[in-house]
Amino acid sequence: MKTTHSIFRLFLLGSLATGAACTGTSPGAATNAATTSATDATGTGSGTDMTSTPAADATSGTGSSGTTTAASSGAAGTTGSATGSTTGAGAGNPADMTAFTATFATMQDPVFLMNAASSNLLEIQLGQAAAQRASNADVKRFAQMMVTHHTKATQDLKSVATPLGVQIPETMMPVHQAMADKVMSKSGKDFDEAYMDAMETAHKMDIAMFEVKSRAADTPTVKTFATNTLPMLRSHEKMASETEKKVD
Repeated sequence: MKTTHSIFRLFLLGSLATGAACTGTSPGAATNAATTSATDATGTGSGTDMTSTPAADATSGTGSSGTTTAASSGAAGTTGSATGSTTGAGAGNPADMTAFTATFATMQDPVFLMNAASSNLLEIQLGQAAAQRASNADVKRFAQMMVTHHTKATQDLKSVATPLGVQIPETMMPVHQAMADKVMSKSGKDFDEAYMDAMETAHKMDIAMFEVKSRAADTPTVKTFATNTLPMLRSHEKMASETEKKVD
């Protein structure tokens, strides 16, 4: 756990530093920066994973890979699409996660929505598994709450994404799939600990990503969605931390 907390203190500091550097950038410049610094999120993948991680991760990550279709957005209030084939390796190690979070400050609104949808899939699918497999009653209750809350969050997200022409992924992106795979490989008390560790990590990442969009989204509906969702994410992160202490 200490290692996990240290890793995420580092990448959160890195993400905040990146955000500070971009504070004075105009919306147009931020969009251009996003195009060059982060790979657009995917539409429908032909493999089991979908990726929005930087292109460099294709050589550094480990995990599943698949050919994906990329969708991107232009300036605020408009949407466009581009298709191309990329082969992305799954992100799961600290370096990959740090690279992922470093894209938050310049992430375009459609990419943000796709990443948020992928995170919801992680919360729902792991929550369903933990509600059945966890040995600790508090972990089971937390897991059931994650399924309920993030199912509702997905519905709210779709109401924002659909009018913008953003296609929501139906499978997890590599950074989330790698987290799920790690938890699902455990059993007994180890499963409980791994699940709660993943919940802390996932919510810390979500909070960092949603905080950026609550301040600097190009689209008003995206900004409102991010702002309204943050209290739930912060509450979940606090409960995850408290529950995790009970299973250590």
